[in-house]
Amino acid sequence: MSGTSNGIGMTSERTRTRMIERLRTEGIQDEAVLAAMEAIPRHIFVEEALSSRAYEHSPLPIGFGQTISSPYIVARMTELLRAGGTLGRVLEVGTGCGYQTSVLARLASEVYSVERIAALLAKARLHLRKLRVSNVRFKHADGGLGLAEAAPFDAIIVTAATPSVPTTLASQLVPGGRLVYPKGASDQRLCILDNTPGGYVETVLEEVRFVPLKSDLA
Repeated sequence: MSGTSNGIGMTSERTRTRMIERLRTEGIQDEAVLAAMEAIPRHIFVEEALSSRAYEHSPLPIGFGQTISSPYIVARMTELLRAGGTLGRVLEVGTGCGYQTSVLARLASEVYSVERIAALLAKARLHLRKLRVSNVRFKHADGGLGLAEAAPFDAIIVTAATPSVPTTLASQLVPGGRLVYPKGASDQRLCILDNTPGGYVETVLEEVRFVPLKSDLA
């Protein structure tokens, strides 16, 4: 099926297939993640002027000083979150435009997504409604506080950089749960925090670049 959303004449299915092929060459191995990303028209999540760049290997602005992460980062973080298993109840901190949310929705039984910028959250709701996604619950709130009323979560993903281990979020993980997040300020690293029987275990991975996690609502 050809995708012409946002008034552009691009064959989104073919373009997404090329994106998936590139992700494989970049080391993404989780076929469930790749299938989810191949099924989702990424170009509907960005402004029309940027639609032709939606499948490029780079983040793009989505307004309000925020960005949609590159396809590789979305795939990498989702693959780490799944860890080869299944996802039950997931918390996403930083809804943004809703693209990462929609990927999670195809892989998890329930997704709770928190965003501090009301206008972005409204756009994300529209995007997911267009895709007929029904297993996501949104909230306009400070994502750094997690979502205590829906905790605990099997997995938590943070899409903005935090200067240290987000202990409040970690406390909302089930035993055996996993938190994936970028940590740092100018020097940021992708990190995993596992809630193991022996306590929380952090694994520091590659260098990344994210906007900072903020607490003020807008």
